[in-house]
Amino acid sequence: MGWLRNWKRRRVLARHRIDERLWNAVLSGLPFLRGLSPPESRRLRELSLLFLAEKQFSGTRGFALDDAMRLSIAVQACLPILELGIDRYDGWSEIVVHPGDFKVPVRETDDHGVVHEFDDQRAGESWQGGPVVLSWDTAAHAPDMNVVIHEFAHKLDMATGEADGLPPLHSGMDRRAWVVAFRAAYEGFCDAVDRERETWLDPYAAEAPAEFFAVISEAFFQSPNETRRRYPDVYDQLRLFYRQDPAARLPT
Repeated sequence: MGWLRNWKRRRVLARHRIDERLWNAVLSGLPFLRGLSPPESRRLRELSLLFLAEKQFSGTRGFALDDAMRLSIAVQACLPILELGIDRYDGWSEIVVHPGDFKVPVRETDDHGVVHEFDDQRAGESWQGGPVVLSWDTAAHAPDMNVVIHEFAHKLDMATGEADGLPPLHSGMDRRAWVVAFRAAYEGFCDAVDRERETWLDPYAAEAPAEFFAVISEAFFQSPNETRRRYPDVYDQLRLFYRQDPAARLPT
């Protein structure tokens, strides 16, 4: 049924538009998009329009989402797939938005077999085959992180199963080169966190390889020059995976 889906998408693009003032207002609040070329900007706009048409947004506890909020989420979600296509987000449809951070019940078993149950406060969450859950307060007011890119990086990572920091690579990419680059960076980062050293990336990246991939994906798009300087091998792998080179389009 791919022909029907493609027909519907062409129809959406032919019949609908994103208001110019709204588009410019949203982009003005996302400075890491300033280096996009005109063709890239047009492609991002089309992807965002399709994303808005295909995904269902819902607010919790009566939280009302306006057009600017939905578009801001859509634009940031579509940046990682700018050169990959909207099909990368197939298989699920819902985006749940909380006004602020939210609590998730967690059940963990430690190394001694003791089960611990507690509520973990989060700004975002992604479910395999299910929704993306976001805190709007964090998405709008936390410039040191990008919870939208973070959670949608998890979605890309989950394309072949549970998130593990190794998304399905493109033909021609060297799986061993990816593993070597990310393993060295992750282990070095975890060592720095264990030694209680100050880190450039959010220490949360040490939680698991999947979290390191999501956090460094945020940095790849928001602070590409510094990411390339600190993690050149990882940057090269992300450049191949996302098929983008943000450092080339953003000033140092």
